Amino acid sequence: MVPTTAVAEQCELDLEVPPLTSDPAPSTLSPMAGQEVTIAGRTLRPTPVFDTYWRFAARRQEIYEARLAGRAGPWTTDPVLLRHRFTNCYRAADRVSQYLIQDVSYRGSQDLDEVVFRTLLFKLFNKVSTWQLLSEAFSDVSWRDFDLDAFNEVLTAEFAQGRRLYSAAYVVPPPRLGADRKHTNHLRLLRHMMVTGLPDKLASATSLRQVFEALVDYPALGDFLAFQFAIDLNYSSVLNFDEMEFVVPGPGARDGIRKCFGRAANGIEPEVIRYMAEHQDEHFHRLGLAFAGLAGRRPLQLIDCQNLFCEVDKYARVMHPDIAGHSGRTRIKQLFAPVPEQVTAWFPPKWGLN
Repeated sequence: MVPTTAVAEQCELDLEVPPLTSDPAPSTLSPMAGQEVTIAGRTLRPTPVFDTYWRFAARRQEIYEARLAGRAGPWTTDPVLLRHRFTNCYRAADRVSQYLIQDVSYRGSQDLDEVVFRTLLFKLFNKVSTWQLLSEAFSDVSWRDFDLDAFNEVLTAEFAQGRRLYSAAYVVPPPRLGADRKHTNHLRLLRHMMVTGLPDKLASATSLRQVFEALVDYPALGDFLAFQFAIDLNYSSVLNFDEMEFVVPGPGARDGIRKCFGRAANGIEPEVIRYMAEHQDEHFHRLGLAFAGLAGRRPLQLIDCQNLFCEVDKYARVMHPDIAGHSGRTRIKQLFAPVPEQVTAWFPPKWGLN
């Protein structure tokens, strides 16, 4: 499994990509480039990146399944996937999400306050080693025994040693809560969320959107992080909403959507993501691609299609350098490096996949 955390420094490579041979012969395909689709009342003309989206998903899932089965690498002939790091098709299958589900959400008290506290503490840093540091320092990482000053002392000492406290997967902006250090402000934010009744607000939510709305009101979260945290909380035992309810596209997904559909998709990105989720079987079949879903039963959800747009944005920088997104980035920074940990596949029990 490819981890979602990034190493401190990554070199950037410009790749000369050889032709790929794992797809069906061109005569058997029905390419979408030049054709039209209607989404949210708009007529969109997919670029060649649209078909690349589905090919990327199929290849990336094959890698995941091969590693899960314990097969020796290399797991693909795709030169870009061989050289660079990409997250899994399914967000819940990535290493950090797997750790959250197995070792944070479902390990320990399942009381509402405790699950919310543990989940948000983990996600504010989004780094396994930071959680392990706190777990080693405190016999019980819990809201009941939470001592902000003691937690801050442990994190400050680690920071003083020059060690990273945060994942580089995405930026978690620091709230302005009066402290000099980012990690101290995040501990203060977490305490503020708990004492202002966030767990009760989540318990009274009747939809995933309401969970998102409860989170987005807090300092420095913003739409993208609030949605990501809503999904993480929804993995747990205390919430159980449909991941197909709604989606918030992040900046990387917006780049990928622009590359697949051009400027005509501006402003309807959530509807585009829904189109991909609802029509996935059609397009995998059209391109002759095998894609059985997660554990052979769970199709791509909105959050997964959102993430895939982000990954395809990066992949297209090499495969389709002539098709631009919003950011103008032209290189993939992160190199693939296998991690020694065994790939795991344990999902929220309510999904019925274990």
